[in-house]
Amino acid sequence: MHTDLSPVIAATAQWLPRAYPASGGALADALCEAQARQAVTVAARLRYPTAMDVALLGVTGPGGSARLDWITGADGATCADPDADAWRTWVDEVAASWAACLLTDPALAGPAVAALDDRGPSAGTPVEFRRLLAPDEADRRAAALLRHPDLVAPVASLHHAQLVARLDPGQALVA
Repeated sequence: MHTDLSPVIAATAQWLPRAYPASGGALADALCEAQARQAVTVAARLRYPTAMDVALLGVTGPGGSARLDWITGADGATCADPDADAWRTWVDEVAASWAACLLTDPALAGPAVAALDDRGPSAGTPVEFRRLLAPDEADRRAAALLRHPDLVAPVASLHHAQLVARLDPGQALVA
């Protein structure tokens, strides 16, 4: 059983740039992946806030990328080696959706990172999430597709309401 979220974070952070790739070479790929990883890290920590949540995830598994692949049109792409895509079983749909929300809506990203700070010093500091919270021009160019609200809307909208409820439970009751 996994005692941390690293398999889910790694797989989900790999899925996002594959679905919404960078353009511009190796540096752009790295910048896009870094932004995806930061957003997925925040989303996964919000989604699985306790050790018990992480333990239950280790038992049940995150669900995989099948629905996300279908939504983005990547479900027809199969690899000759079935083991080559085994990492896709560790993709968490909710974490991917929440990460897409955080990447496309700065008004959600700040409160999401702040919610991590409420859980103590090891949860993460805004400096660790600079590319998510304050992307520079190179970051924006590299992740143009990943940060485009219209392009990622089908994924972001899947669990947007749950993210808003997690960040501000009182607001979810009003809406």
